[in-house]
Amino acid sequence: MDNFQALFDYVQKLSGQTLSAEDKQIFIVHFKPKKIRKRQYFLQEGDVCKYTGFIVKGAAKTFTVDEKGHEHILKLSIENWWLADFESFYKLTPSRFNIEALEDMEILQITHNLVEEFIKPIPAFSAMQNVLSQNNTIATQKRMQSSISQTGEERFQELVNDYPHFIQRFPQNLIASYLGLTPETLSRIRKNSSK
Repeated sequence: MDNFQALFDYVQKLSGQTLSAEDKQIFIVHFKPKKIRKRQYFLQEGDVCKYTGFIVKGAAKTFTVDEKGHEHILKLSIENWWLADFESFYKLTPSRFNIEALEDMEILQITHNLVEEFIKPIPAFSAMQNVLSQNNTIATQKRMQSSISQTGEERFQELVNDYPHFIQRFPQNLIASYLGLTPETLSRIRKNSSK
């Protein structure tokens, strides 16, 4: 039940609406708890993303691998974030991404059909989705703009300002990939910023 309380709190906070006892029961019936071990995949490139998962505990990375075998991290996810390739989830097309657990994880997962049929009609969930969609659009635009026009130092500083806990939580090589930098460049930037 604690796992579900995290989801209830999240939906209510983001939507600004209260979930009724009936709404909560619908969530409990249709969201399935799942444990994912560190280094286990939630989604692999080429597979259809059949589930979205709400992270109760743990962290994950969403990434691609280029032809030289280098990882490119698109997203780092932690508690109270959603896991999915939403293009694949909504369009039921093969994913271009991998989603891998960076720590042992506990998630609550649900299929697209169940979201559409049972969860989306709940007013608080629908309102939460609208806020989440706006937040994701803003974050994506910000990330694109920073990758196009900011220096490595500016990108690092923005990450420190927006997600300070990422710096302690994730290894430097993952942070570097997320920022589009080499680990050596990030190391130099961190040294200079601590002076």
